[in-house]
Amino acid sequence: MRVSDNNRLYKPHFDWPLLVASYMLALYGVLAITIANYDPSLGTDRSLQDLIMDANNGRLQLMWVVVSMVVVALMMTIKYDIIGRLWPIIYVVDVLLLALVLGTSKINGVSGWFQFLDRTFQPSELAKVALIITLSKALTRYHDRPIPNFRYFVYICIHFGVPALLILLQPDIGTLMVFCVIFVALLFCSGFELRWMFLMGGVAVAFMTPVIFYLASTNNFRWLRLVAFMNPENDPTGSSYQIVNSKVTIGSGGPYGKGAWAEGTLTHLNYVPENHTDFIFSVVGETLGFVGAMVLLALYAFVILRMLLLAYHTRDRFGQLVIVGVMAMLLFHVFQNIGMCIGVMPITGIPLPFISYGGTNLVVNMAGIGLVLNVTAYKSSIDLSEKQQE
Repeated sequence: MRVSDNNRLYKPHFDWPLLVASYMLALYGVLAITIANYDPSLGTDRSLQDLIMDANNGRLQLMWVVVSMVVVALMMTIKYDIIGRLWPIIYVVDVLLLALVLGTSKINGVSGWFQFLDRTFQPSELAKVALIITLSKALTRYHDRPIPNFRYFVYICIHFGVPALLILLQPDIGTLMVFCVIFVALLFCSGFELRWMFLMGGVAVAFMTPVIFYLASTNNFRWLRLVAFMNPENDPTGSSYQIVNSKVTIGSGGPYGKGAWAEGTLTHLNYVPENHTDFIFSVVGETLGFVGAMVLLALYAFVILRMLLLAYHTRDRFGQLVIVGVMAMLLFHVFQNIGMCIGVMPITGIPLPFISYGGTNLVVNMAGIGLVLNVTAYKSSIDLSEKQQE
């Protein structure tokens, strides 16, 4: 028997370190949003509570943090294997919402939000968690090997392709990229054979090549934004505007930042548009500096590595894939968002998890954390005799 067989992580448990680290990130986000919306004319001689309450978006984000606690609790009420059995209902509701949202009015050129009074709901955010659940269940249908035949391979591709196509029609390229990362991560961890991987890659290239040529030949604005990071100096006041300004803002922060409530900062001058949502990292970089950014990255690293560790210590294949899916979703969000803020990745409109302003995004990310906690709390204990045989 290996020493790791007695590891507590193999046994059912509520993983407090993951939950605490996730809410530390969420509260960090409330602080960053409050800084972005801070009004210097009101003065700094106020408590942090007053500063948050006076910042409309900061106050709303704090409310969503509280709501997310209820969501995490609800995710823990039904065992994850029962949630897995409900995958047909989850899949149908997911596809239905993605189809219905195509008929809504466009916001920034995307038909991706339902409007309820003065609030919006983005079903593509919910679709990420739905894909993780339904695809993980589909990949565990056969226990001997993940892809027993070509027919099953086609089934898996259609399972992913229907919601992905609906997101493409919105069009929401950022969310589509997240979908693809989740898809590839789950296929790889399920033991997907390389020959099927190459076939799928060839089909994807054949489909995307004419689309890319069309967008490039017509100078589509979305295409220009996607490729702007390669040479942002070519169009600093157009497609590269946010990238150039974001890099300047982050660089101006130095090692320790200019201070959260300092007057005359680029953040408070709105030098970077949408700096409380997609470009929130520029706020952290300028006001809290390199140290503040590293604290944020350290929290992300802990959450990602913790989920990787939990996945390794989960024997149930469905539960393991669920954890991997949530981890892949968050990892790509962090990599892509921070990458576009510092000019090494294209602008896609992907928010920074737990930090960017947005109720739907925060609640869905916390629902993903709740799903991981569900797996660790209800998974079967390790069968030592079976592990010895392996």
